[in-house]
Order: sequence, then C-alpha cells, then structure tokens
Amino acid sequence: MRTLNGLLCVVLCGTAWAQEGRYTIRVDQPRQTIWGLGFEIQSDSIGSANQGLPEKVSAVPHDLVAAERARLYGEMLKGFRYCRLAMGLYLRGTDAAGKHVVERYAGQMRDLKELQETAGVEGFAVEYWSPTLYWKSTGRYQGGTLKSFDAAFLAEFGEALVEDVRYLERHGLKVAQWGLQNEPPVDHGIYSTCSYTGPQYYAAMKAAAPRIRAAFPKIFIHADSWGGQSTEGSKLIRKDAELLKLIDGWTWHRIGADSNEMIERAALFNEGAEGRPVFNNEFEYLKGPATDDRFVNTAQSLMNWFTFENAPAWFWLHALKPTYNAEASGYALGFWRPNDDEDMSRMGSIQKGHWAYNRQNWHSLAGFLKYLPWDSVRLQVEEDEVRKDNRILAWRTPAGKLAFAVTNRSGRPFEFRVDTGRERRMFGFRYTPAEAGIALGAQSGAAVKATVPNLAIEFWVEQ
Repeated sequence: MRTLNGLLCVVLCGTAWAQEGRYTIRVDQPRQTIWGLGFEIQSDSIGSANQGLPEKVSAVPHDLVAAERARLYGEMLKGFRYCRLAMGLYLRGTDAAGKHVVERYAGQMRDLKELQETAGVEGFAVEYWSPTLYWKSTGRYQGGTLKSFDAAFLAEFGEALVEDVRYLERHGLKVAQWGLQNEPPVDHGIYSTCSYTGPQYYAAMKAAAPRIRAAFPKIFIHADSWGGQSTEGSKLIRKDAELLKLIDGWTWHRIGADSNEMIERAALFNEGAEGRPVFNNEFEYLKGPATDDRFVNTAQSLMNWFTFENAPAWFWLHALKPTYNAEASGYALGFWRPNDDEDMSRMGSIQKGHWAYNRQNWHSLAGFLKYLPWDSVRLQVEEDEVRKDNRILAWRTPAGKLAFAVTNRSGRPFEFRVDTGRERRMFGFRYTPAEAGIALGAQSGAAVKATVPNLAIEFWVEQ
C-alpha cells in the first residue's frame, strides 16, 4: 500500500498538479493605449488556394441573406475597430481609363458602408495589393511593378491614389489608415500584387505620402506592411527627415509565427522605430487548418505584440472565407457558403447565404473583442519568470476598470497568482477551442488565483 501511495504521490504531486507563477499588476505604471483590433473582409472573389482572380462575384457581405448579415455584424464584427480593405484585390473595379479603383459589382460600396455602420467599425485600413491597370508594368493586377518611376509619372500616380480615397469617402466609407502596398518586396504573381525594390518603394512613397497627408490630414500613414522599419525601403524613408514626418507607424506581417518570436526577437521589432508605433497588421496561418495549439498561439501573438512591442493595434486576416477555398480554415474566423457552392459534402451544415464560426480561430479573439475595449491602457506586469507558454496581459478600460488575460499551453494546468494592487471583485471567463465565455465566478480580495487548464485563455474583469 505504501508503494501505491508513493506512486500516487508521484502522479499527484508531479505533472498532474498545476505549476504556478506569481504576477503583480502595476496600476501605477501605465503603458501604451491599445486602439483595438482589425480584420480584413473578402468583398470580392479570389481563387481557391489564392489561385487567380475569378470573374464571378463571391463576396461578403454580398452573398449573405439579410438575417445572416445582421448576425455577422452583431456577433462577430462588433468590437473590431478597423476593417482592412484590399485595394486592387477585393476592391478591384476600375474606371474606363484603368486609373482609379471603383466598385466591380453593383452595391459593393453600399455593402461596405453597411458593414461599417452596423458593425460599428470606426474606419477602413486602406491598402493596395496592386494599383489599377494603367499604372502597372504588366497592364494587369497580377505580377509586375509600376510601369515607370520617373517624377512626372509618380506625381500623377500620387494624385490618383488621393482620388481613390476620395471615391471611398464619397460613398460613406471612413478611411482611418492608409498604406501604399501590401508586402512590397514580394511578387505573388497569381493574384493582385505590385512589387517594389527598396528604392522604388521609397520613391513611390515620397510622391504619394505628401499628397495623402495634404488631402487627408487625419489618416494614419504606415510603412511597409511587411517588415516594418527594417526593410530597405523603410530604411531610406528613415533617412529622409521630411518624408519620415509623414509616417505615423510601422507595420509588420509575422504570418502564423510562434508567439515566442515577439519575446525572443523584440529588438528587431523595436529598433529603429524613430519614436513611432509598430504593430502586426496581418496574421493568419498560410498552411494547414485551425488547430487547438494555434488557438492559444494566436491569442499569445496578440498579447505579446502589446506587451513586448508596445503595439497599439493588431490585425487578424479574414472575418469569413468561402466554404470552397482551400485556405479558408487557416485564414478565417468563420466560413460562408457562396451561392455557387453546390458541394454539400463540405461543411454541409452551412446553407447558401449563411455562415458559421471557425471556432478555434474565433475563440482566440472573441474574449479580447468583448473585454478589451477600444483605447484601453496597458498596465505593466511584473512576472516572477517570463514564461512563453503562460502569458499575461493587463489593462485599464476607459471606464477605469482593471482587467487581465492569461493563457496556458504548457501541457498541464497552470496557476496564476495575480496581485491586483488593492481589494477588488474580479469575475472570470474562460475560452477554449470548443467553448467561449465560460463563467468562472467571482473572486474578491487583492489577488486572483486562477488555475487555467491546458489550451485555455481566461479573462478576469473587475466588477
């Protein structure tokens, strides 16, 4: 019996028991204001696995029946601050001369305005995957670069980009952010793209950014939607004092990266920022479906950008992807069935014009959208050890309430002992890959003791 008891002690006192960590929220040490989260919307078609630009219209909210539109706006998109708008890709109609972006199908602009107003999105983060055909070396959206980089051509190009923003605003869209080019060093070839060398990107920005700023003084201009301030083009901008004045922030794509990267490579993301914020404006998983492990990794990516890079924002990629797109599971928070998808053997519970959650991806973000209001202020947290599988993010809401999020992907339960600074009543909510918003009850006192199971996120909110 003593041997059995000894064996039981090894099990219960070892891996089966929760590890623990101690954390102190420094309410006296506020950090950056967190503006909020962003998403992208597929408001036109793209081929499965990103292969080509079909002529058919396969888009949201266009394809959704009225009740499903309302559910999308009220259930999923409520809480997001920004909608990333892919110019030349998901908004790719052109005028007769091919110089300006316009809607490609009737009602596209009306749909985007409806999304903005009904979901409560503050504005669109407008960015080009490709300028329109007139400006391209290829004469089409796929591949190539600008057809000229001489001063007169770039001046005309810059004026055209200003007119594109005016077109959006005339149709009621509020433009909050602007970027010249998605992933400028990359030629994707099979879908809309426009690649730039470093000097080319610098020259185009030097022509476009002053015109955008003069026409729209409040728009947030960023560079370079790939490697932030570290790329060759951004380094040239940083050497140009007058152009640098127009750059409000640096944007990165760390697509599907392990959240550890934000800790281990913090110097890369923070150095050379010239006093401007840095943030990730695209995150998804390029290969493979949503998984339970990715559920936690996504949340930790967001938390670590805010904690170790002092980022003010963070963007997921797509709200919804079509049921027949091969990349949908890794890319999207949910799926919709377009009207031309007759294959009910795939996601057969989703009817045409309807959508469903991609729960592992959605549950990664749902709690942040609910409990991290726009313009909350991050609070410094002292950790007894910086654990890469057990992260914490704390903030004060605009209403003055304390809240924090904690995660666990360590493979066993983990106990967070969190000192909140004074007597409080905190209420907990748990998210897992399968369940959202599980009520954990209240704890009163100056500290919270939260035992978080493996592959879970918890939010503790002051009452």
